Amino acid sequence: MAEKFDDMEMAADLYTLVDEDGVEQTFEMIDVMDVGDDRYYALVPYYDDPTKELEADTELVVLKSEFDENNDETLVSIDDDAEYEKIGNMFLERLNDLYEGE
Repeated sequence: MAEKFDDMEMAADLYTLVDEDGVEQTFEMIDVMDVGDDRYYALVPYYDDPTKELEADTELVVLKSEFDENNDETLVSIDDDAEYEKIGNMFLERLNDLYEGE
């Protein structure tokens, strides 16, 4: 039996990230992808107010997962331009395919 969306809780996967200047910003994870031995995350800025979300010029943020000396996962910028472009394009294709019918 199919469940109605009204009966399902849809919770966003939120991450609060701190940039190199110490500024915190909350992002919503919209996709995750493993490529070889690496894991990548596609995020967009998260807004509590839906009108701010509609007004924002939202861009996709692609980060790479790494583990520190305590084996804690951290998300880091992709410094290699070719890697960033390759992974970014892979996410864009996946997202276009996902939302093509909507």
